Amino acid sequence: MVVLNKIYTKTGDDGETALGNGARVAKHSMRVTAYGTVDELNSVVGLARLQADGDVDASLSRIQNDLFDLGADLCRPDMEKDGEAEYTPLRIVGSQVDKLEAEIDGMNASLNPLRSFILPGGTALSAYLHQCRTVARRAERLTVELATMESVNPAAVKYLNRLSDWFFVAARMANDGGKADVLWVPGANR
Repeated sequence: MVVLNKIYTKTGDDGETALGNGARVAKHSMRVTAYGTVDELNSVVGLARLQADGDVDASLSRIQNDLFDLGADLCRPDMEKDGEAEYTPLRIVGSQVDKLEAEIDGMNASLNPLRSFILPGGTALSAYLHQCRTVARRAERLTVELATMESVNPAAVKYLNRLSDWFFVAARMANDGGKADVLWVPGANR
């Protein structure tokens, strides 16, 4: 259980922060940058939820919770030492990726195939979901870069990759099932 009685601790005033295993690192470290971007993504999902309702809102709520799981996963290095931890560290698991894939397949089944790239826009919800998609892609790139330096849960990378796909398909659904997608017209303004 998390208990936050005092919001500021002053322990980060020197430019360092604590990871989930207690190690102190620079706030600009790649690991902090990766999970910080996941936190940013969660905020953008919150904005998208302002436009969502029903099943989409429920899925976005679940995704927000998953993103906290992902942040907890990324802030805890040394996966090989998970068994030695005082408590089992929280890690993204395959079933979270599977859930995204099932939802993508379900949404995509009703969409016409794309014959052009899509410009972010259309409805407000679609625009926000496209913003979620681009922040998810950045979080994925940073997490993949982190994985070249330190151990990273492979399921975390898969989750981010599928999540950006989920946002893309959901954005199309938010545009009247793709009928209101804003299509790119190559060279239209030459």
